Amino acid sequence: MTDDTALIRAAQGGDAGAFEALLEAHYDTLYRFAYKWSGNPADAEDVTQQACIKLAGALSSYRFESAFTTWLYRVVVNCAKDWARSQGRHLGVALEPALEQGAEQGAGEGVSADVEHHVFLRQLLERLDQLPEGIKETLLLVHAEGLSHREAAAVLDVKESTVSWRLHEFRKRYRLALDGGGIEI
Repeated sequence: MTDDTALIRAAQGGDAGAFEALLEAHYDTLYRFAYKWSGNPADAEDVTQQACIKLAGALSSYRFESAFTTWLYRVVVNCAKDWARSQGRHLGVALEPALEQGAEQGAGEGVSADVEHHVFLRQLLERLDQLPEGIKETLLLVHAEGLSHREAAAVLDVKESTVSWRLHEFRKRYRLALDGGGIEI
């Protein structure tokens, strides 16, 4: 972490080489989270690109009050939301090209499994997009990224109890949906 601290301080001071090294060290993390958020490699690349651009202007606001990766998650989440709004769609829609490509290639076993995966992922993301504000972010941070409730709370700038409540609320909605209660998750 000391290496990050030195790079961050140097980049905040205007050192372009330090900023480049910082991006290089954390690009995979930015992309991984953008991909989990969007479910599509092309969209994830766009979101990651936007996050890198935003990072250049926002780095000066990082105050070392939380882990740098925690702060980066928030940057990616904000970029993902902004990008989705600018595209006029939710983040899972751009899976169509992958589905069309799979259909063109035929229904081979590997292609079929890939198409099935994309269909499932699109359906899951569509349902997640319908959740109340904050629940999708919380689910992704805790379950996809493996953050603790405390870490997710720091990323989302909410209380730890809010993270716990959001997860409880999702489980409750999920159980009702499974039990046929007619409530969408």
